Amino acid sequence: MSRKNAFYAQSGGVTAVINASACAVVETARKHRNKIAKVYAGRDGIIGALTEDMIDTSKESARNIAALKYTPGGAFGSCRYKLKGFEENEAQYRRLIDVFAAHDIGYFFYNGGNDSMDTAHKVSQIGRKLGYPITCVGVPKTVDNDLPITDNCPGFGSVAKYVAVSTREAAMDVYSMSRTSTKVFVLEVMGRHAGWIAAAGGLAAEKPGDAPHIILLPEVPFQQQKFLDRVEETVQKQSYCVIVVSEGTAYADGRFLADAGSRDAFGHVQLGGVGQTVAAMVKEHLGYKYHYAVADYLQRSARHIASQVDLDQAYAVGKAAVELAVSGRNAVMPVIKRTSDKPYRWKIDVAELKRVANREKKLPKSYISKDGFGITAACRRYLSPLIRGEAYPPYRNGLPHYVELKNTPVAKKLGDDFVI
Repeated sequence: MSRKNAFYAQSGGVTAVINASACAVVETARKHRNKIAKVYAGRDGIIGALTEDMIDTSKESARNIAALKYTPGGAFGSCRYKLKGFEENEAQYRRLIDVFAAHDIGYFFYNGGNDSMDTAHKVSQIGRKLGYPITCVGVPKTVDNDLPITDNCPGFGSVAKYVAVSTREAAMDVYSMSRTSTKVFVLEVMGRHAGWIAAAGGLAAEKPGDAPHIILLPEVPFQQQKFLDRVEETVQKQSYCVIVVSEGTAYADGRFLADAGSRDAFGHVQLGGVGQTVAAMVKEHLGYKYHYAVADYLQRSARHIASQVDLDQAYAVGKAAVELAVSGRNAVMPVIKRTSDKPYRWKIDVAELKRVANREKKLPKSYISKDGFGITAACRRYLSPLIRGEAYPPYRNGLPHYVELKNTPVAKKLGDDFVI
């Protein structure tokens, strides 16, 4: 294939290190100028392709692109937008081809989670259907760590580190006041169907009695009385109780403890408020004073405390994605393969997008303690290496110094407005 432009986009919830993958894609593409002319980034994800709203990354200096490694958020904007099947909305796919053809785009890199890999897989098929050659490679990213095949997912290590550190620090605060004040602290974290993030809170406990004393996971059906009994037992024994609860914690019949009553663009139930629900339950039945916190966007944007391992892996998958594409691989995604626990070692492998799209990896039973309220030694062995190393951003005037790109728009060629 002659020299073509590439399209890169970010999708779904962003992470502390997604921009490191973007940095890798652009930097690696610049090393393959014999095959990739320019990298165009979609403004707000795939929507940027549909609306022909793209950013010319060639207008950015090498210094600014390199600084993306230390910058949180999504540098080009992200979105929650899921392409329907070809038969359901053929116009969308024809629009993508029209935009790609108009801008001589031959490579497509999509940086996201399992729903996003479904989009990437669909895009990989349209060239074949509509007669336009497009090489498509997914770039894995999700704080939830629920992508299959890959040992872990870039974005998770940093949120795991944030949750573990926050749990330990909050526990020290609560304990110091527990004799006369707060007895119960609840930290709500992300995790719709998979409890990886909540499990990471368990890393804060290094010996018996350490917080968190209770971890509530989506994989373990919630039993109110069993939970309340454990809270009471813990307070009586330790004088306080710290709880980490996943937003997806649910009863045995599948009802979420906290269903916000709406759905996102991917069709997922919007969750929120489980921390408050659990805390109120404790107050109503046990009478203890409580505080609760919702990690929410703080956990996924905390670039100031990112994991070095996570940063390294986020860059590695972006770099590998470009290398796979220029070598002729299509409809694939680079994955992380763990080769050793002690010492921790990993390498990049490859998976087909069709094996990743719309599939979730849940916390294995072997990682959950028998009582359902904690993690096992096996889980600790898995999680611990992922939060290692401190990848601090540069600081200026006491605050992290993050880059702001120019995000120069690519001139439109189609001259029409496409309604998404």
